[in-house]
Amino acid sequence: MKFLQISPFKQLLSHSRFLLTLRSEQGKYHSLILFRLSAAAALDASDRAANRQIYVMESTCPHLGADMSHADIEEYEDTTVAVCPWHRYDFDLRTGKSETGLRACTYSVEVKTDPEDDTEKVYIETPSGGNNWRLVELRPVSEEFADPPPAPSQIPVAMNNSEATEPLIPTTDPPKTLMQWAVLILNTANPTLKVMRTRHAVQLFRTGNLDSIGHKSTSAPRPPDVPPREESFLKNTVNPGKVKGRKSLAVMLHALANVEQWAIDLAWDIMARFGPSHPDLPPAFFSDFTKMALDESKHFSLLTSRLSATSPSTPYGTMPVHAALWESASITAHSLRARLAIIHLVHEARGLDVNPGTIARFRRAGDAESVAAMEVIHADEVTHVTAGHRWFTWLCAHDGGLDPVATFRDEVRRGWRGNVKGPFNIGDRELAGLTPEFYEHLTGEMGEEEMDQKRSAVPDLKGLSLSDPVEPQVSVRYEDKI
Repeated sequence: MKFLQISPFKQLLSHSRFLLTLRSEQGKYHSLILFRLSAAAALDASDRAANRQIYVMESTCPHLGADMSHADIEEYEDTTVAVCPWHRYDFDLRTGKSETGLRACTYSVEVKTDPEDDTEKVYIETPSGGNNWRLVELRPVSEEFADPPPAPSQIPVAMNNSEATEPLIPTTDPPKTLMQWAVLILNTANPTLKVMRTRHAVQLFRTGNLDSIGHKSTSAPRPPDVPPREESFLKNTVNPGKVKGRKSLAVMLHALANVEQWAIDLAWDIMARFGPSHPDLPPAFFSDFTKMALDESKHFSLLTSRLSATSPSTPYGTMPVHAALWESASITAHSLRARLAIIHLVHEARGLDVNPGTIARFRRAGDAESVAAMEVIHADEVTHVTAGHRWFTWLCAHDGGLDPVATFRDEVRRGWRGNVKGPFNIGDRELAGLTPEFYEHLTGEMGEEEMDQKRSAVPDLKGLSLSDPVEPQVSVRYEDKI
């Protein structure tokens, strides 16, 4: 039996549940959940893990694949069980056995003192079917931002002095499936309401309060070709070339928030657009991308909060923005494999490359709060690229055992224009699964005419056209440095 070090024990005292993602050297992923039921202090007992009540099991229910992160923990006779939030199947935390006859995979846990630093550390048994497993994500489940969700059924939404109020949950024909929520959120123009609906929908999904995912239904709703935007956003849409270069703090925050608003939509769009055409996608796919949508909502809120504190006179929507990211979404709307490659393994991976420089600029400017926000965002983005790699490799295996590296490079050649630019953040890319053979010396070969054809297959960006931008409400002064 082989064990993998997870964390110092003291670092697990901040939360009672943690999601773990492991990856083998063969590229196989395994998702686990760690339950810590007691904050017991150091005990003079041989079985320290048992005394601290630390248990690890697979993160999805073996019944229908429900996310177990919000499972109820119940005492039952002489044991403790985790109860699935979807259909109330219960699983013994020690053995994985259920009264239903099903069995969840559980993993042995050890707590040992490391003689090198005299620190207690937690180790877990590694899964079978792979070698050299490594931990690529350790994330607390209950984050203050996302859990619990907002309680009111109607939330006043104010953006750029707008007084519009819209219900969090529509009063007519409210969504009952994850696909219905995804399309509703995609059609929500107000960014604050988009964030609130994202939080609510993800909580409903995690706690088993939706009828179903809904991607196998023949009546699953279609996502919009382009998510709508508020009027202030439309008035300030400019050519991407006009928002390049070094910027003031407020402009940087506004530009980053713009990216995150589109990223919220991208997370929902990949589920709504490709779920119905891929009914064999497992629930874990939707768990990963709902988590991504929630993260992007958190990022948007962090950045707009910093923008408000830095420049109260220029709230989000009053500075120049662009819709270039959605152009890549439109170009890849025909293929899940292309979408994963271009959006999640090119665009998001590029974020891993540039985020450290952005953090350094805020640090030089003395903006510690924005540094802290960007460090949270960067850590989350590593897990997003990991999810992109996980599902790209899953799809390659599903489509006949395609080679992931060769297939990725082929998708980029066909769906990208120009070089995949460095310098690369090799360490964080590798942590996310992108080894150099994926991206080094890679050039997209899609010509301008072909790009225009693919772009024209989708209706005009509803006022977000980049060919005829209008003058923004707020003039922006670009600075050489900050």
